Amino acid sequence: MYCALKSEVFPSFFILTLLGSLDCLTTVIGVLYFGAVESNSFMTGIVSTNIAAFLVLKISVTFLIGFTYILAKRTLNKTMDKSTKVFKYSSRLMKGAYAGLMVFLMIIVISNLTVLLA
Repeated sequence: MYCALKSEVFPSFFILTLLGSLDCLTTVIGVLYFGAVESNSFMTGIVSTNIAAFLVLKISVTFLIGFTYILAKRTLNKTMDKSTKVFKYSSRLMKGAYAGLMVFLMIIVISNLTVLLA
Protein backbone atom coordinates (compact mmCIF):
# COMPACT_ATOMS: atom_id res chain seq x y z
CA MET A 1 0.00 0.00 0.00
CA TYR A 2 2.81 2.45 0.85
CA CYS A 3 4.41 1.98 -2.56
CA ALA A 4 1.09 2.54 -4.35
CA LEU A 5 0.47 5.67 -2.29
CA LYS A 6 3.99 6.92 -2.99
CA SER A 7 3.61 6.44 -6.74
CA GLU A 8 0.26 8.25 -6.68
CA VAL A 9 1.07 11.15 -4.35
CA PHE A 10 4.62 12.16 -5.17
CA PRO A 11 4.06 12.98 -8.86
CA SER A 12 1.12 15.12 -7.72
CA PHE A 13 3.33 16.82 -5.14
CA PHE A 14 5.99 17.43 -7.79
CA ILE A 15 3.50 18.98 -10.23
CA LEU A 16 2.05 21.17 -7.48
CA THR A 17 5.44 22.43 -6.35
CA LEU A 18 6.58 22.93 -9.94
CA LEU A 19 3.56 25.08 -10.76
CA GLY A 20 3.87 26.99 -7.47
CA SER A 21 7.55 27.61 -8.14
CA LEU A 22 6.83 28.77 -11.69
CA ASP A 23 4.24 31.17 -10.29
CA CYS A 24 6.80 32.51 -7.84
CA LEU A 25 9.55 32.81 -10.46
CA THR A 26 7.39 34.50 -13.07
CA THR A 27 6.00 36.89 -10.46
CA VAL A 28 9.48 37.92 -9.29
CA ILE A 29 10.77 38.34 -12.86
CA GLY A 30 7.69 40.34 -13.81
CA VAL A 31 7.92 42.63 -10.79
CA LEU A 32 11.69 43.17 -10.96
CA TYR A 33 12.23 43.48 -14.70
CA PHE A 34 8.92 44.22 -16.41
CA GLY A 35 7.13 46.54 -13.99
CA ALA A 36 4.38 44.00 -13.32
CA VAL A 37 2.28 44.24 -10.18
CA GLU A 38 1.30 41.39 -7.86
CA SER A 39 -2.49 40.92 -7.96
CA ASN A 40 -2.76 39.46 -4.46
CA SER A 41 -3.21 42.46 -2.16
CA PHE A 42 -1.55 40.69 0.78
CA MET A 43 1.52 39.76 -1.25
CA THR A 44 1.79 43.15 -3.01
CA GLY A 45 3.26 44.82 0.06
CA ILE A 46 5.76 42.02 0.58
CA VAL A 47 6.92 41.71 -3.02
CA SER A 48 7.40 45.47 -3.36
CA THR A 49 9.46 45.81 -0.16
CA ASN A 50 11.30 42.52 0.34
CA ILE A 51 11.77 40.04 -2.52
CA ALA A 52 13.59 37.53 -0.28
CA ALA A 53 10.68 37.42 2.17
CA PHE A 54 8.28 37.05 -0.75
CA LEU A 55 10.27 34.09 -2.11
CA VAL A 56 10.44 32.37 1.27
CA LEU A 57 6.74 32.91 1.95
CA LYS A 58 5.58 31.86 -1.51
CA ILE A 59 7.70 28.70 -1.67
CA SER A 60 6.85 27.79 1.94
CA VAL A 61 3.13 28.07 1.27
CA THR A 62 3.50 25.97 -1.89
CA PHE A 63 5.29 23.19 0.00
CA LEU A 64 2.83 23.42 2.89
CA ILE A 65 -0.08 22.90 0.52
CA GLY A 66 1.72 19.95 -1.09
CA PHE A 67 2.46 18.31 2.26
CA THR A 68 -1.12 18.89 3.37
CA TYR A 69 -2.27 16.99 0.29
CA ILE A 70 0.11 14.11 1.10
CA LEU A 71 -1.07 13.94 4.73
CA ALA A 72 -4.73 14.08 3.74
CA LYS A 73 -4.24 11.32 1.16
CA ARG A 74 -2.40 9.12 3.68
CA THR A 75 -5.09 9.68 6.30
CA LEU A 76 -7.83 8.89 3.83
CA ASN A 77 -6.08 5.71 2.68
CA LYS A 78 -5.81 4.44 6.27
CA THR A 79 -9.58 3.93 6.23
CA MET A 80 -10.31 0.25 6.62
CA ASP A 81 -13.60 0.16 4.72
CA LYS A 82 -13.13 1.94 1.42
CA SER A 83 -16.60 1.02 0.19
CA THR A 84 -18.49 3.50 2.41
CA LYS A 85 -20.19 6.56 1.01
CA VAL A 86 -18.14 8.81 3.28
CA PHE A 87 -14.87 7.42 1.92
CA LYS A 88 -16.01 7.73 -1.69
CA TYR A 89 -17.30 11.28 -1.12
CA SER A 90 -14.09 12.30 0.68
CA SER A 91 -11.95 10.77 -2.04
CA ARG A 92 -13.87 12.60 -4.78
CA LEU A 93 -13.75 15.85 -2.81
CA MET A 94 -9.99 15.56 -2.39
CA LYS A 95 -9.45 14.78 -6.07
CA GLY A 96 -11.69 17.68 -7.02
CA ALA A 97 -9.87 20.08 -4.72
CA TYR A 98 -6.53 18.94 -6.11
CA ALA A 99 -7.73 19.31 -9.71
CA GLY A 100 -9.12 22.76 -8.93
CA LEU A 101 -5.81 23.80 -7.40
CA MET A 102 -3.91 22.56 -10.46
CA VAL A 103 -6.21 24.46 -12.82
CA PHE A 104 -5.93 27.59 -10.66
CA LEU A 105 -2.11 27.41 -10.63
CA MET A 106 -1.98 26.76 -14.38
CA ILE A 107 -4.15 29.82 -15.01
CA ILE A 108 -1.88 31.92 -12.79
CA VAL A 109 1.30 30.72 -14.51
CA ILE A 110 -0.22 31.29 -17.97
CA SER A 111 -1.35 34.76 -16.88
CA ASN A 112 2.14 35.56 -15.56
CA LEU A 113 3.76 34.31 -18.77
CA THR A 114 1.32 36.36 -20.83
CA VAL A 115 2.38 39.49 -18.93
CA LEU A 116 6.07 38.64 -19.38
CA LEU A 117 5.79 37.88 -23.09
CA ALA A 118 3.47 40.75 -24.01
